[in-house]
Amino acid sequence: METMHTAYILTGTNLGNRKLNLQTAVQLIEQFCGKIISASSIYETAAWGLIDQPDFLNQVICIQTNQAPTELLKNLLEIENQMGRKRILKYGPRIIDLDILLIGNLKIETPDLSIPHPALPDRRFALIPLAEIAGSMLHPILGKTILELLNQCNDALNVKKYSQNTN
Repeated sequence: METMHTAYILTGTNLGNRKLNLQTAVQLIEQFCGKIISASSIYETAAWGLIDQPDFLNQVICIQTNQAPTELLKNLLEIENQMGRKRILKYGPRIIDLDILLIGNLKIETPDLSIPHPALPDRRFALIPLAEIAGSMLHPILGKTILELLNQCNDALNVKKYSQNTN
């Protein structure tokens, strides 16, 4: 019997029609990965890591999936590829970025996949939308809630709810 997982995926984009990119990614995730059960608001954030680039839009979606974590990762990478993602520059501009933040309380450490996402506690642009839909969820390694991690996060980047009037 296949196992159902609850996975939290961070979507991000800073090229082209950013809002449309997120909507397209969500549709493709639902088509190829699993049923979407909740989604955060969309947030706008200054670029992290490589700062001389357009602001990002980010959203966290929660899906129910029967895919194994490695299969889910493979499908997310394929969606990025389908949408035209080019991996040229680390932290560089991108049409779409899909990161698995958490899959239930699983702990996975392989060369290709780390669950929970190792940078999650350090990134407000991931913690804020995640806290909106799963604030009381426990981080499987740190044993703190997502809200506690957000309150302790030292990332100073401005993360604000996205105003729908622009793209």
